[in-house]
Amino acid sequence: MARVKICGLSEPITMKAALDAGADMVGLVFFSKSPRNVNVEQAAALAKMAKGKAAVVALVVDADDKLLELITKRVRPDYFQAHGNETPNRVLEIGKLTGVKVIKAIAVREASDVAKAESYHGQADLILFDAKAPDTLKDALPGGNGISFDWALLNNIKGQFMLSGGLSPENVAVAIVITGAPIVDVSSGVETAPGIKDATLIRKFIEQAKRNS
Repeated sequence: MARVKICGLSEPITMKAALDAGADMVGLVFFSKSPRNVNVEQAAALAKMAKGKAAVVALVVDADDKLLELITKRVRPDYFQAHGNETPNRVLEIGKLTGVKVIKAIAVREASDVAKAESYHGQADLILFDAKAPDTLKDALPGGNGISFDWALLNNIKGQFMLSGGLSPENVAVAIVITGAPIVDVSSGVETAPGIKDATLIRKFIEQAKRNS
């Protein structure tokens, strides 16, 4: 059975919906350009709701030490998700600085992108494969763009990893079958507009991910 992460939660009502539906992980975004961005105070309150029910993931993009330390102290996440251009050494530094496990997001468009994950083995605690935004996509975000990649590129990936990028209640079951992903991650696929999570879509996504895996 696949585990499910609902990312980009920013309101108590949808955090509760995700937890009630059985989310295994919940993501809080610390990136000012994202419509899902939360400040530390908001995140601390949301993380408190999730404690003991789901793992809390703090998504950061090339964050400096000051921000990482602040999030660690106030939010106390179970994971940091490094979703920028963090090098293997930086990923290792984040873990040592904060004492928190680190997920490294790898942007994928072709096989060579998947291969880049190898350099993070031993540095990151978990790898997340997300879709690389097209060069023509204006104002593309590091994640949450609602686009997918060729899932067959992950056919030879073994062990624990996360799959993200363009997932929805309609396609998550197929994605799990093709990739064998033990953990799936969704953000825009359970929204009615950028940053606006929908409780019904969250529930449907989790049901499909867990029922068909």
